[in-house]
Amino acid sequence: MAASIQSLLEEISGVEDPIEELQSLKTALLSIPVSALRDSISGQRLGVIFSLLNSNDRKQVELCVEILERILTALSPVNLVQNYRAELQGGLTHPNETVKILALTQIGRVVEHPDAVTEILNNHDLLRAVIHSIREEKMAVAKQAIQSLCKLSHSKPGLDKLFNSDLLKVMKDVMTTSDIIRYRIYELVVEISSVSPISLGYCANSGLISQLLSELTGDDVLIRATATEMVTTLARSQHGRQYLAQQGIMDKISNMIRGAETDPLSSLYLPGLVKFFGNLAVMDSPQQVCESYPAFQNKVFELALDPDPAMIGVALDTLGLLGSTVEGKQVLQKTGEKFKSVLLRMSQHAGSGATALRVRSLDAISQLLTLQPEHQTEDLLALTESWFHLLSNQPMDMICNISTQPFPELHCGALRIFTAIATQPWGQKLMISNPGFMEFILDRSTGQTKEVKDAKFELVGSLVGSSTAIEILGSQHYIRLKTYLREGPYYVSAVAAVGTEGAE
Repeated sequence: MAASIQSLLEEISGVEDPIEELQSLKTALLSIPVSALRDSISGQRLGVIFSLLNSNDRKQVELCVEILERILTALSPVNLVQNYRAELQGGLTHPNETVKILALTQIGRVVEHPDAVTEILNNHDLLRAVIHSIREEKMAVAKQAIQSLCKLSHSKPGLDKLFNSDLLKVMKDVMTTSDIIRYRIYELVVEISSVSPISLGYCANSGLISQLLSELTGDDVLIRATATEMVTTLARSQHGRQYLAQQGIMDKISNMIRGAETDPLSSLYLPGLVKFFGNLAVMDSPQQVCESYPAFQNKVFELALDPDPAMIGVALDTLGLLGSTVEGKQVLQKTGEKFKSVLLRMSQHAGSGATALRVRSLDAISQLLTLQPEHQTEDLLALTESWFHLLSNQPMDMICNISTQPFPELHCGALRIFTAIATQPWGQKLMISNPGFMEFILDRSTGQTKEVKDAKFELVGSLVGSSTAIEILGSQHYIRLKTYLREGPYYVSAVAAVGTEGAE
């Protein structure tokens, strides 16, 4: 096997137009398992393939990249960096983006390996070239560079190299290229910060995080919106949230929500501010966040009643997120009539209008109504039941009507609401008392797309898994549901299959 690869490499080196030979080598490599490939290429030099990258023939370059990707991935990171470090470094400045991505991906493999990473840490020029790759025009190249540097930062020597050497100045110089590139560096810093309190400390000491936070209140509203997104990502980790609280960022964003009322351009950044607090509430405590920052909750209700679909969408997503937790449900219930009017508007959005907004509304309603069995106290069951009945005079009919419309995403959204109430005794009682509902669930001819079949299967599974289902639905229905579950989501009965063939 090794001999055949060797002979193919030799053939390539003596050919003026090696496309055919490269194709043969690629085919041969694909037929060899990676474990066997490692033995086949051990000790073999790939200089001929690397040299063929220096060509204006895009087809030739891309074939070489595919061959090298297959071979280099089979090598151990130590073997790779010891034998091909110069080639990887050369790949970073190649004019073809696929060569750059190949080099960056392999460097990413090396920096993850404790024995191999030293070779990279000691190569200042290579790391400078990786940082410079962040300003590449092609986003895929920049993303791979960010990913490789994030992997490097997973060790203390990696953090020291990035933030306690002149590479920090290289990063800051790269930031000055443009607004877009500056935010790519912020993305790198936020991602590194999210790993641990120690990595956050390095990033904070570099001054880059405080620079990002200062952009929250800058003059450019688009930059403000992007900064808010970055800060929301930073808030996903507990140490990130603690840091932001210490810096007074929660209060700053709350004040920005208040100030948005007098800013004609606020629609560009307001959704990001609301999402920030929505995520914060779910990760920490909905009650604490809503009580500490009342501007957030008031704004969500206000946006839900806004005529702008973009604003409504953000409000729906946030209400669904808040209402997905028990504490969030209780917070919303405490607002009384305010939330009732919002829920009624959500129901109206679910019933008519643009499909995308209807789907978001249905999803938010299903999150609000979901109540896991371990949380099904008398009070909480009464709460979800009362919310369901606020949707319409005949909420079961309303959701059923949506599920019969010829849009799979609406059908699935309606089924998810039924799945939400399927584990709750009051929901099961409504289902069994609604004429034809059980037949509707068990009818496999309704909804032929995979998504609808999966959604219906999930609904059946929720009913079968409920401890109260057999008593409320009756043994006959329960047995049919269990049969449906056993047969799987895509089952077609013999009779149905014959009928389909006849129709064809």
